[in-house]
Amino acid sequence: MKEQFAGRAFLGGSSYGGRQATLLAASRTGLVDGLLLLSYPLHPPGKPTQLRTAHFPQLQTPSLFVSGTKDVFGTIAELKAATDLIPARTELVEIVGAPHGLSKPGSAQSVSSIVTQRFFDFFR
Repeated sequence: MKEQFAGRAFLGGSSYGGRQATLLAASRTGLVDGLLLLSYPLHPPGKPTQLRTAHFPQLQTPSLFVSGTKDVFGTIAELKAATDLIPARTELVEIVGAPHGLSKPGSAQSVSSIVTQRFFDFFR
């Protein structure tokens, strides 16, 4: 499996770090081969009209989003609508019952396993 990823560069981040990764990738097409975005902060909690997606139409990098179904920074439906703005290939992985930090009691291993498997599947 390592051979499939040799020489490829990926960028990612959680919450604000993911937002910064998308801003950088949108401004520098071809900088990285893919983005892994955990708990993207689509909007401030309780302010769904203040979207942080103006740069999404310029994002040419394949992007894997991972979000909890209880994330106050954006619902799954809001994220699906936002990823439709991205011209590159995207996928949204839902972590059922997880809040913004993707933490659920007793599920850290399963969340990391899900993210790892979906990363390999998406970027293969």
